[in-house]
Amino acid sequence: MSDSMPSIRHRSMAVTEGPQRAPHRAMLRATGLGDEELRRPLIGVASSWNEVTPCNLHLHGLAQHVKEGIRAAGATPIEFTTIAVSDGIAMGHEGMKASLVSREVIADSVELMVLAEAFDGLVGIAGCDKSLPGMLLAMCRLNVPSVFLYGGTIMPGRFDGRDVTIQDVFEAVGAHARGEMSAEDLYRLECSACPGAGSCGGLYTANTMAACIEALGMALPGGASIPATDPRRTELSRATGEAVVRLLREGTRPRDIITRAALENSIAALVAMGGSTNAVLHLLAIAQESGVKLSLEDFDRISRITPHIADMRPGGRYVMADLDRIGGVPVVLRELLDGGHLHGDTRTVTGKTLAENLRDAHRPEHQDVVRTSEAPLGASGTLAILTGNLAPDGAVVKTAGVRRQTFRGRARVFESEEDAFDAVVGGRVTRGDVIVIRYEGPRGGPGMREMLAVTGAIVGAGLGEDVALITDGRFSGATKGLMIGHVAPEAAAGGPLAVVRDGDMIAIDIPQRRLDVTLTPQQVAGRLRGWRKPEPRYRTGALAKYARLVTSASRGAVCR
Repeated sequence: MSDSMPSIRHRSMAVTEGPQRAPHRAMLRATGLGDEELRRPLIGVASSWNEVTPCNLHLHGLAQHVKEGIRAAGATPIEFTTIAVSDGIAMGHEGMKASLVSREVIADSVELMVLAEAFDGLVGIAGCDKSLPGMLLAMCRLNVPSVFLYGGTIMPGRFDGRDVTIQDVFEAVGAHARGEMSAEDLYRLECSACPGAGSCGGLYTANTMAACIEALGMALPGGASIPATDPRRTELSRATGEAVVRLLREGTRPRDIITRAALENSIAALVAMGGSTNAVLHLLAIAQESGVKLSLEDFDRISRITPHIADMRPGGRYVMADLDRIGGVPVVLRELLDGGHLHGDTRTVTGKTLAENLRDAHRPEHQDVVRTSEAPLGASGTLAILTGNLAPDGAVVKTAGVRRQTFRGRARVFESEEDAFDAVVGGRVTRGDVIVIRYEGPRGGPGMREMLAVTGAIVGAGLGEDVALITDGRFSGATKGLMIGHVAPEAAAGGPLAVVRDGDMIAIDIPQRRLDVTLTPQQVAGRLRGWRKPEPRYRTGALAKYARLVTSASRGAVCR
């Protein structure tokens, strides 16, 4: 054993050294550890493995390969798990209220395990949407040497000769409701869309966050795009285990890597690829836990000057496996770096800078998954932050694939997602309507539900270009169309969204970054004076506690 090894066991010596720790060692010996293992640093290997969802189904296997890498590098791995909610299964009913809450539970549980067991370092393995940022939040809080490993994307399914994903199934529900798709075809699509393990195949939230984390420098290069079932994940997992031990020896911690410049790189990747609006919440939260100042205005500023170069679903044509075939996220990052849109000197978990990691990455010719910065899909990025008398603190819209940049229509107000969904599939929403779904924010929901069931039904009903949606809730990464979320302040906090009425005219102007109801300040103020805060929907349990602690979406919906 290297003489330098005891000096890096800053934490684990508290449970493995000295006669007073004989009881601690006795417990660890019962798990199979011996003298040699106990003399080494202890590395926590946390995963969100479960049998609930394909995103997490295979993570226990990846953890075994991570542990092999940790042992080979001279440390001792100890595996544990945390929860993970399947957003796809929770979608469209009360269960979705648990999704964003689970991000905090994941972060809390991993933090507490590492703290209690005195691990020297951490590998976090995650697959489904909230488990990725949950792991990062824990790493930022703990600030012990850490590396993130993504479980990988699912392969696309095949239906009637074309690639399909879970997005197609949600949209097919709307088509079936309008009589445009038979029950038999819907069933065939249901049975073919998700062929095995891995996270939802387009640039939805899990794949978006994997790309953002790679750009951030907290995961090994190329790992965001490798499919879950690809044999390359085995070697990537081993290398991740080796990397965390190297970081421990070097003394490199997450807050050394997650700087403002690194977060700006992550935002640039997000808007260049057409990623999920959920990344706005998660990157704001990661910044706060890292002690880095970041605001909604930074997302809009970076989006305005970053070209849209990756043609990814849901706004585009390709899935994550397609991106992997041409070189993965490093191809996007190299194109952005060469165009002057990234900070190349940021540190990463490889021990090298981002620019050094990208030295051998090149955009292949004769493909159109990733365009050049000189001939992009769009001159600016795919997110816009809107403000106005409906969203004084901001709202988020993804512009990828959205042809209508302005919209003016009648408000159709719903107090819950379910009511809006019933109206869409029941044919009670018509062209020119602006659907308003309120009291679904972080506090009011509580939990800020995603609205894929509603947005998918709108698109499936053929209304994607003719109806807008505004909510203080949020959207799945699979959502497309003129859908504006994260409206702040939320209705439950007395935001102006609380006093919109049926028939009010709402004006959306993305180029001017405006979201307004055509009322005077005096009319809005008068309505707010008559507004009464609704009673809490939950008075006990996890959702009640979350509602009392959560902050605004404009601050990342973190708990304080």
